[in-house]
Amino acid sequence: MAVKLELYRVFKEVAETGNISLAAKNLYISQSAVSQSIKQLETALQARLFARSPRGVSLTWEGQMLYQYVRSALGLLATGEDKLSQAQQLLLGTLTIGASDTVTSFFLTPYLETFHHQHPGIRLKIVSGRSAKVLSMLKSGAVDIAFASSPSDSSLTTWSCFATHSIFVAGGGYGCDFDHVYTRQEIADFPLILLERKASSRVFLEQYFLQSGITLTPEIELSSRSLLVSLAKIGLGVAGVTREFVQDALDSGEIRQLRTDFTIPARSVDMCTLREVSPTAAASAFMEMIRQGAR
Repeated sequence: MAVKLELYRVFKEVAETGNISLAAKNLYISQSAVSQSIKQLETALQARLFARSPRGVSLTWEGQMLYQYVRSALGLLATGEDKLSQAQQLLLGTLTIGASDTVTSFFLTPYLETFHHQHPGIRLKIVSGRSAKVLSMLKSGAVDIAFASSPSDSSLTTWSCFATHSIFVAGGGYGCDFDHVYTRQEIADFPLILLERKASSRVFLEQYFLQSGITLTPEIELSSRSLLVSLAKIGLGVAGVTREFVQDALDSGEIRQLRTDFTIPARSVDMCTLREVSPTAAASAFMEMIRQGAR
């Protein structure tokens, strides 16, 4: 039988004070309200909970048994309310973020460092994965925030963090003419080094070339972005890469960008949350930090 929580609060106070008037004073209600609450609880439970005497009230056997559970339950509720308050004040909790290793390294690391220093009680969990994986985890509730490349999904709220540009590179000593302006077909005819098919940037690249009726058939497919640079650098072929993620290698001259008569449209890496789900206090604080930093 369902009984209102407030009746149990009154029951606990009376049990601990052993006095109706003192319990009423502590609860800031009238003695008659306390007596009525106890009567209502006894009626609902069909049990006598207190024995009355001139000196006050004392628990019956049934009352003693119930009191042990009520004390524990109300204690747990108080603890839960306190923990919730601490979480809302960013004193404790967990923030789980889904992002690729590259995005974490290239973009998120300074934000993670700052957030950790500002809110040391919040445990940060980073789940690594490509866009499709982290978006799937976001929808299943496994992560609070996902960082993905140009997602198109009405169930998501997105914020563009930075743009990415696909280019083709080769090692400085590779047998190509870096002054020549290459066509799409000429690029496709090179021994290509690309990411594996499930990578969103690979899918985007293939779709772009297919619009011109050209199918990309790489000789080497990799799961690691860093290996794209490593293998291009030693002359194994022309690699399709994201310029922002290989800028250091371009600046150092380890690899060089091929000139082309086409420009592949830019994409963006977006911060994503579920549109119909309110973010936690920790997630909200982290997202606001990203927004402020991106302005």
